[in-house]
Amino acid sequence: MIENYSSLFTPGIFVINPNKKNEWGIGQIQSSINELITVNFENVGKKTIDISEINLEIININEISRSIS
Repeated sequence: MIENYSSLFTPGIFVINPNKKNEWGIGQIQSSINELITVNFENVGKKTIDISEINLEIININEISRSIS
């Protein structure tokens, strides 16, 4: 396990919740304080997520844009 996992989730990073990716869509991290991450998702708005309980996946938004073009 990564010692300081929350340091990966910094404002501006794009993420998905793999269990709700179709429902919530892509989100952008707004803030990160310890294990609590605030994310603004495209379909459901802002959610505060405890990353010790819910897994978020970091995505590369540029790769997604290229695959759509």
